Amino acid sequence: MSPAQLSIDEVLCHFEELEDPRSEINRKHPLVSVVLIAIMGVLAQATGPTGIATWAQFNEDLLSSLLPLPHGIPGKDVFRRVLCALKPDAFQQCFASWIAALRADAALATEVDQPTLAVDGKTLRRSHDNKKGLGALHSVSVWASEYGITLAQVATDEKSNEITAIPGVLQLVDIKGAIVTIDAMGTQKAIAAQIVEQGGDYVLALKRNQEKLHDAVVDYMIEQMENDFANVDARQHVTHDEGHGRVEKRQYIQMPAPQTLPGMDAWKNLLTIGAVILTTIRNGQETSELRFFISSLGLGVKRFSKAVRNHWGIENTCHWSLDVTYREDESRIRDERARENFAWLNRFTLSLLKQHSGKGSLAMKRRSCGWKPEFLLEVLTGERS
Repeated sequence: MSPAQLSIDEVLCHFEELEDPRSEINRKHPLVSVVLIAIMGVLAQATGPTGIATWAQFNEDLLSSLLPLPHGIPGKDVFRRVLCALKPDAFQQCFASWIAALRADAALATEVDQPTLAVDGKTLRRSHDNKKGLGALHSVSVWASEYGITLAQVATDEKSNEITAIPGVLQLVDIKGAIVTIDAMGTQKAIAAQIVEQGGDYVLALKRNQEKLHDAVVDYMIEQMENDFANVDARQHVTHDEGHGRVEKRQYIQMPAPQTLPGMDAWKNLLTIGAVILTTIRNGQETSELRFFISSLGLGVKRFSKAVRNHWGIENTCHWSLDVTYREDESRIRDERARENFAWLNRFTLSLLKQHSGKGSLAMKRRSCGWKPEFLLEVLTGERS
């Protein structure tokens, strides 16, 4: 048995406990083979069941040498039925040990022992079905910024349900020792408490949805700035970036949270408050933006600034790649389970591509998976030939 085949067998083991939702008379093709072909097809740029089946037909010799396929290559209807029938939470759970292994390897490679776990939502804009009363899929996911891995996702029908989805997605992830970052919608007392109880720290953005706390933090920090921080132990850090025709200056400010903040005791382990002043110069025009945060982190402005900057990675790296490289917003998959399962396949295969150390863009690596079977196996198994 070749090294690639041995690794494929290890990959298949992740799906052995996955319950087959099909009736026994429709089980000509082993479920583990169907699932793994779907993963490989998505890596090779398939965007739905038809694309997966077409790619598989073109690569029949390869797949027959790697997978149990007693009745040949499954057709598109097999992939469609399986993706529509699998329960998304059970399907995602099968990837847990695989993701844990990817995360452990990434931690060793990056030497990052306190990763930033960014929590954010994304809407698949064309996944709605008005005739069936099905709103566009909105999913909340956890992105390990330094590792380039999506650790979990939970789907909702509407963006307004993000607050209820965040606790569920956090339960799926080991956040012990990590810094969890969330936009203002997720700045809730119960969510802050859950993060601390699960062994993590938090950096939460502040906006008007927490009006009294927001106004008190703004007033206090501006007062300290105007007094040149004479009465507070404030820390500052400044970064400069240039590119794409603009110059950006970020001034990070962090200080202890005053005990006078309204509802201070209700925010578990709230220790510090912070601000980021972003100044941008583009085409000779200067604009400024001011953002505020609360955090369970102690004083350490570079750690605070890294967490804030890494949070943007879920938009700039994960969501951007899903929109541009995967064309996810163009997906017309409208079955409730299938669209969620396919969204997970997109995120998981993006994580696999991010772990591959070879040169080239994500788009080129994904094309290469379709062009060269050996490269696809490298990405899938993590083994270099």
